[in-house]
Amino acid sequence: MYWERMTAPELNALDRNVPLVLSVAAVEQHGPHLASGTDSIIGAHFLQALEAARPDGVVVLPQVKVGCSEHHMDLGGTLTVSHAVFIDYVCELAGSALRHGFRNLVILNSHGGNIAAAGVIGERLGLAFPACRIVVATWWRLAAEGLLPINLGGPGSVGHACEFETSVVMCAAPGEVRGDRIPERGDAATFPWAEGDLLRGSPAVLVRTMAEMTGGTGVLGTPALASPDHGERITGVVVDALTSVVDTLFAAQPKEHVE
Repeated sequence: MYWERMTAPELNALDRNVPLVLSVAAVEQHGPHLASGTDSIIGAHFLQALEAARPDGVVVLPQVKVGCSEHHMDLGGTLTVSHAVFIDYVCELAGSALRHGFRNLVILNSHGGNIAAAGVIGERLGLAFPACRIVVATWWRLAAEGLLPINLGGPGSVGHACEFETSVVMCAAPGEVRGDRIPERGDAATFPWAEGDLLRGSPAVLVRTMAEMTGGTGVLGTPALASPDHGERITGVVVDALTSVVDTLFAAQPKEHVE
């Protein structure tokens, strides 16, 4: 079910335990081969697959496409908002839905630059709506256990406009991939304690722009390993993990609020 496709009476009639799901994403450069809307394409794709699997078990809220991408600005092709604006907007959007009595909300993030802000959003909504269950998940972290075995390139191959992102866009929106411009690999050397990727966190975070992280290419990882079939496998793993979350929320008893 999609919120904006339903009438007010239809929404009013729903079981308030039905989880609301909200995609928060980004519109930013993704190297020479992927559309700037890659993160929003990926987030919408996962929720479309989730809704198809559970047509009566989720309500998909309107996507927040533009996120926190200041660290991509020097590479061009990027739209961004400040952390404060992003946090306020998502809190007010999600909060307006929760004010109608819904008790479960899942925020699915598809952009690394949103992770810190999304954590604040979860805390703010949790305090504002103590009777609700608020879940914040970034797709590659949510499904990491299932994604590790199908990661073709190993450590360092999945980062940005990489093996995973390129594969999912090939599957979800093949027209948004410039196949003749896919680079072999992109990265820039750093300290050993700052090495990491989507599936393997670094011991510490070295703050850098995306241009610094990628040597100016805007690509972090190994997009040459991507394929539509690989995108299908990735999608299946992520949607299975997401389905498990929404199913358990839907089946759970209403949350008891302790003062």
